[in-house]
Amino acid sequence: MAHAIRFYETGGPEVLRWESIDVGKPGPGEVRIRHAAVGLNFADTYFRSGLYPVPLPSGIGVEAAGVVEAVGEGVTNVGVGDRVAYTGFLDTLGAYTTERLIPAAPLIKLPDAISCETAAAMTMRGLTAAYLLRRIHAFKEGDSILLHAAAGGVGLIVSQWARLLGLNVIGTVSSEAKAKIARAHGCDHVVIYRHEDVAKRVRELTAGKGVDVVFDSVGRNTFEASLDSLKRRGLMVCVGTASGPVSPFSPQLLAMKGSLYLTRPALADYIADPAEKAELAGELFGHVAAGRIKIEINQRYDLKDAAQAHRDLEAGKTTGSSVFAVEGD
Repeated sequence: MAHAIRFYETGGPEVLRWESIDVGKPGPGEVRIRHAAVGLNFADTYFRSGLYPVPLPSGIGVEAAGVVEAVGEGVTNVGVGDRVAYTGFLDTLGAYTTERLIPAAPLIKLPDAISCETAAAMTMRGLTAAYLLRRIHAFKEGDSILLHAAAGGVGLIVSQWARLLGLNVIGTVSSEAKAKIARAHGCDHVVIYRHEDVAKRVRELTAGKGVDVVFDSVGRNTFEASLDSLKRRGLMVCVGTASGPVSPFSPQLLAMKGSLYLTRPALADYIADPAEKAELAGELFGHVAAGRIKIEINQRYDLKDAAQAHRDLEAGKTTGSSVFAVEGD
């Protein structure tokens, strides 16, 4: 019997329910997947809390990897027995399942060198890192970035990839333990935000100039310090809102702080084109398969324990990537 995590009302982790489900047969353009591993992402908490509204009741989760067990009419990009991964938004919502039906379009075939567990831990994070570093800004060797949550799943991939590009990476973390992890994965400098003034320290590390780009996945609590860490005409990239949405502000603030640029990108808009998605995924998988980027899976949970996983994630207890183990590759 297949099982899934679902929720019938928005709220805290306690709203998540473990239920038996009937999967059925794939329709036109769909496939049936048996999951091997499911990814845990902060975006999952946004669906659960209602920050990202969806019709209820609803499944949860947008990233997983497994094996195709059946294909519907018209499916040509994958076949039965293929190992695949996927990530997305509403088109992939419902990944917290042992088996499911899903449109075939979002699926990515996995190279032999990438396990299903690794794919579930990195597809969303890795493609996010890919577009941040390869699409958002024309980086050149020697540029500097400020990377919040540097010991998190996206942070560890971004910092390693940035090192390959020759960038100077300043990471922020909450503790010395996380600082050690960040340094080991490519951060040139680490600021422990609970004990240091982030913007002041960034200015010290950049000879008063500030950084070229800030990647801020925290939101409300770091927004002002992020702006104050940028050089003149620097770019502020709001990647997430772990501490809550940024409060409304006048665009004049950007002018006052040095004619800054600001963007709030979404992964879905950078993988909507199949060719661009394939290019980003190919570069990501190539780095991981060659060992140039290591995917750190530091937390593993049973899928039925999704509520505890959400508690740990929101409490800042996790580092690197987290996955729900479903069954072996």
